[in-house]
Amino acid sequence: MKAYLTIIIALFAIVFTSCEDVIDVDVQTAPTRLTIEASLDWEKGTAGNNQTIKLSTSTPFFDTNSDTGVTGASVKVTNDTNGAEFIFADQNNGEYTTTDFVPILNQSYTLEVVYNGENYTATETLMPVVDIKEVTQSTENGFDDEILEVNIFFDDPADEDNFYLFRFKEEGDLLAEFEDFDDEFTNGREISWYYEKEEDEDTNTEEFTSGDVVDIDLYGISEAYYNYITILIEQSEGVGLFSATPVALKGNCINLDNRENYANGYFRVTQVVRTRYTFE
Repeated sequence: MKAYLTIIIALFAIVFTSCEDVIDVDVQTAPTRLTIEASLDWEKGTAGNNQTIKLSTSTPFFDTNSDTGVTGASVKVTNDTNGAEFIFADQNNGEYTTTDFVPILNQSYTLEVVYNGENYTATETLMPVVDIKEVTQSTENGFDDEILEVNIFFDDPADEDNFYLFRFKEEGDLLAEFEDFDDEFTNGREISWYYEKEEDEDTNTEEFTSGDVVDIDLYGISEAYYNYITILIEQSEGVGLFSATPVALKGNCINLDNRENYANGYFRVTQVVRTRYTFE
């Protein structure tokens, strides 16, 4: 009997000792890349002259370094029709700003960034956006007919392809939520769009209630940017049963000197309408 007890104790010792072994897992890391956040958004009713472009470098997933702003770069945007150049001044914190930008609807613009002796470029067209006609609340259009949602109404222009980006952010939330839409099946019709929040304890998300305030932005975007942002939104929502496997997502910023060393991010030029809604 003692022999059996000795064997059992020895086996337990081996098992628990093995549980303490440290397993090193090699995590793949991508090369450090320049990241360009160049969203030139012209809000209706404003001059649109104040614009900011942010430059940083990518970091490994587990890197805790938050100071990745790029300084010393050269940044400018050019009107491709009349050649007007808008120089973005280095603010020495990763931001480059101008107070002279001139937004023109349906105009093509080219971004040029020179960093570490390499030239990055991207071209986009400033797309118009329609006005929001009405904002209401209901419980009728969402997935759950017992919780509040905000409803946005606008008229889609007829006989043309239009692409939209919605940005919703409840007052007090850290991050905004984005949704994309194209008018392939609703061309020329009134569009009704809703946004609701379902309770989720894991993310501390709560349903809308009376008194909640949500900011709403509606952007007119190009087809190229629509294709990009659609994939980005899908990947940001995680991989589900029927989701595509996330892949490296390339924007429109090309390195003219070394094609393989492309930049992350996207250069977009959009018109946007903004409104705010308070739930009753």
